[in-house]
Amino acid sequence: MTQLRNLIDLHIGRPASDGAGVRLTRVIGGPGIERFDPFLMLDQFDTQDPDDYIAGFPDHPHRGFETVTYMLEGRMRHRDHLGNEGLLKPGGVQWMTAAHGIIHSEMPEQQEGAMRGFQLWLNLPAKNKLAPAGYRDIEPADVPRATTAGGVEVTVIAGRFDDGELALDGAVQRPDTEPHYYDLRLPAGSEISVHTPRGHRVMLYVYEGALRVEGERGGEVGNNRLARLGEGDAVKLSSANGGRVLLLAGKPLNEPIVQYGPFVMNSREEIEQALRDYRDGVLAV
Repeated sequence: MTQLRNLIDLHIGRPASDGAGVRLTRVIGGPGIERFDPFLMLDQFDTQDPDDYIAGFPDHPHRGFETVTYMLEGRMRHRDHLGNEGLLKPGGVQWMTAAHGIIHSEMPEQQEGAMRGFQLWLNLPAKNKLAPAGYRDIEPADVPRATTAGGVEVTVIAGRFDDGELALDGAVQRPDTEPHYYDLRLPAGSEISVHTPRGHRVMLYVYEGALRVEGERGGEVGNNRLARLGEGDAVKLSSANGGRVLLLAGKPLNEPIVQYGPFVMNSREEIEQALRDYRDGVLAV
């Protein structure tokens, strides 16, 4: 029998600056990060002002997790120490596995216009934190998209979408955390019920309009609000006036999380080692 997930609580992001001064909204990240395991951080960038993004993200290191960048508007150029280079375009996705270490830059390839999208940090299990790094560019045409019988537009970045009628595999499948990452556009008066694996943590981020989480303990989720949902195997959403939402689900690792800037490990000693490796030039080898 289907069990709808209830609304636990709502969160609002805070203004932040990263890279060489890029202005963004940090939706999650920082204190209490364990509540969102296996997700570590979600940043939203949404501006028409080039002064907010033009300095970009010059060369910087990462270790111990994965980054997922999903672009709605704008163009960003990726380069890394492995020789990878790619242009992230509207509708495209960049999936980078930092693991043992990667040094990369993300720089805007435009001087004006909108820059809009998201970057998600996804944890890696302890057994894979020092595995080889990896990188993948996913062109907009290669990101699966469809429209449900109820008129909801679905973009499936990761995992498998299933509403009982439409089933669609995402562009990426990952072990251990088993992430599901959907972008859903609900027209006015529509609703959708999405299957989610039992045991996964689920959260929603509404970034246009508003919607309602249906269920015994449901509630309204307004624009620019993140909602954590409880246990169950389905999420039922409706929208009176239309809305757009990221649905994120992942299997928690239930491992210690120790973060220091761009490094996410399981202990302070491992963080100190990452700092030494970066200083000695062996983080990304």
